[in-house]
Amino acid sequence: MNARRGGFTLMEVVIAISITAFIGVVIGVSFNTTIVNKDVIEGQAEHYRMLRTAMNRMVREIGGAYVSDRYDSKRYRDAYDRPTNFVGNRDKLLFTTFSHQRLYSDAKESDQMVVEYQVKSSNDPKAKGRTDLMRREKVLLEERMERGGSEDSLFEGAKKIEFQYWNSERKQWEDEWDTRRTERKAILPTRVKITLTAIDENGKEVRYATQARIMLNTELPRYQ
Repeated sequence: MNARRGGFTLMEVVIAISITAFIGVVIGVSFNTTIVNKDVIEGQAEHYRMLRTAMNRMVREIGGAYVSDRYDSKRYRDAYDRPTNFVGNRDKLLFTTFSHQRLYSDAKESDQMVVEYQVKSSNDPKAKGRTDLMRREKVLLEERMERGGSEDSLFEGAKKIEFQYWNSERKQWEDEWDTRRTERKAILPTRVKITLTAIDENGKEVRYATQARIMLNTELPRYQ
């Protein structure tokens, strides 16, 4: 009798191919899920990194806020023209600070600047309908603090920013502080509460809060 030849039947080959294909599909789906999860986690991490960076920057810059009586009174005739002020309300803050960092050694800049925070429509033409926390910086102290300088997004996708100002005399938070007023010309709040509302990874609005302590909360006097 002739010896039986070794090998696989057609059915065995089809089954083996089917099993191999199934294993390949499972591995491919697993890799794809891993990549998607990785992108989601990295996106969330970047979101919170930007949030921490924005909050820390605001705390640092507000902490260096100041007002000064050292200016040319003949040139700046009233409080509204004074080159240093602290003007804040519930959803906007404009102030002068000692927190400017020069990027170039020979730049004609000092450690002083004007900073403004508010939530407004994004400058990015691709981000239709998105609102960002905007930061305006002006490195030259001159009249009209509310004008000039450059504006950039400090935190993308911000829904709302809220400021409150601690009155150390009355021991309470207030929604407005304006050093252009005679009664507050020479004093700043000792603390500023910052509350930023943003969308989390689940699409829900979440409020993040911190506080900045102002070190120089009294006016820098004129030279005697």
